[in-house]
Amino acid sequence: MNREPFSLTASEAVRLGPGRMPKEALPASSLIYSSPATLSYNSPGANGFGVKRAALVMPESVMLLVSPGCCGRNSTILSRESGYADRMFYLNMDETDLVMSRHLNKIPQAVAEIVGVPEKRPKVVFVCFTCVDALLGTDPDPVCRRAEELAGVRVIPCYMYALTREGTKPPMALIRDTLYGELARRPVDPHAVNLLGYFAPLLEDSELYPMFRKAGLTRIREISRCGTYGEFLEMGSANFNLVLNPEADFAAQRLLERTGMPYIDLTRCYAVGRIAKQYELLGAAIGVTFDDRPYREEARQRLEDFRKDHPALTFALGQMLNANPFELAAALLSYGYGVSEIFAPYTRTDFPYLREIAERSPDTAIYFGTSPSMMNYRSGAGADAAVGRDAPWYEPDAVPVGFCSDVQPFGYRGLIAFLNEMEAAL
Repeated sequence: MNREPFSLTASEAVRLGPGRMPKEALPASSLIYSSPATLSYNSPGANGFGVKRAALVMPESVMLLVSPGCCGRNSTILSRESGYADRMFYLNMDETDLVMSRHLNKIPQAVAEIVGVPEKRPKVVFVCFTCVDALLGTDPDPVCRRAEELAGVRVIPCYMYALTREGTKPPMALIRDTLYGELARRPVDPHAVNLLGYFAPLLEDSELYPMFRKAGLTRIREISRCGTYGEFLEMGSANFNLVLNPEADFAAQRLLERTGMPYIDLTRCYAVGRIAKQYELLGAAIGVTFDDRPYREEARQRLEDFRKDHPALTFALGQMLNANPFELAAALLSYGYGVSEIFAPYTRTDFPYLREIAERSPDTAIYFGTSPSMMNYRSGAGADAAVGRDAPWYEPDAVPVGFCSDVQPFGYRGLIAFLNEMEAAL
């Protein structure tokens, strides 16, 4: 293929509208190209929180990965890098297993063996099935029930099915449902709230914590801060769930249907006005008034200081970062900066941001990292900073700004964290 990489300008994307997205924006419509950038994140078992690492956020748990050798090798490397190697076990599948499905008969005994390996007996064993079992049509529930009876611990199936990534329940939405599906409704604690969406906690200095406590929500629970399985089960007593990542919407909706636990969505934003409006709407929804003025003023002052030191910058934004790249682009443009490129597919929900981008910077280019045409991408847009783990691959001459830590920024303090990381990189 010898042509320019496919891209749209922001104004072209808006003219097309949400109902006429090009096929290059839909990975399921064609071959997926794994550029050096997409290799970092295009698998649900890859860097960051893939299915396996996400499941092991559950306290007092271990995992049995049932897979061919290729998945096992990949997982071994990643588990060492991510610090959960001592909680991962592997049941290898050979060709005869695949043909005869005889590996399913080995799982109960394997689970019974691995619960005795850790010094402290685990409370939960996840059995992680891979794409081969999806293709075989395996029903994991009876297998896990037999394993549970034999091992005497809770055994939960989970699915690293990369081929369902473009479906209605992609792997990272499904693993959230698997985790929170363990919660049973307990007597409601009016002072308790759960933060759903991320597999790592919010920044310690996030304003959400003091604002909630001042409003009477003194028990703020996140799965990543639970030290025991019992503490995790206490999340069943929450007054409501606050969903901070749209990938947790499916899990929150299922909790509502199954237990009656209500939920409210709150979007991560980097535009000061949007952050303020969300806190106002959240307060109205739960019947309190949040005093966010000190945090808002702190963020505005930090932004003003940053703009004085760096009055003219142009950004290239990737997909693998602690932000919605389209919301962040709209915010940066509103602050007077330039955005030359965005390397991320957009969805219908991104169109409010796309319209803002098109109004301020109609020629901002949108590239789709999994499009095969990206093999012809050549840098040269003149960006000063490439934000995200993937963007520096495309713009190697720009200052790399990862902004992709496990611990999650949010709200005003999230904006400050972004500016601080930018300052350090520049």
